[in-house]
Amino acid sequence: MPSLVVRNLDETLVKALKARAAAHHRSTEAEHRAILAEVLTGPQRKSFTEALAAMPNVGSDTDFLRMDTESDLTDVFD
Repeated sequence: MPSLVVRNLDETLVKALKARAAAHHRSTEAEHRAILAEVLTGPQRKSFTEALAAMPNVGSDTDFLRMDTESDLTDVFD
């Protein structure tokens, strides 16, 4: 099986990896493998277009009109 060497890691990352590994009762190397597998083979995130398309169609455009004058702002909470 291939190996991967990661150099020049910030010490805080190494400490965080060791703490996460301990919390999951794994070695640091096993935790590193688990993180890589989770991130690289996990479910793909929706694109921005897909996220917008999934939003429910509620309200109307007039609900979101911009108020440009101070007089428009005076009765916002009345």
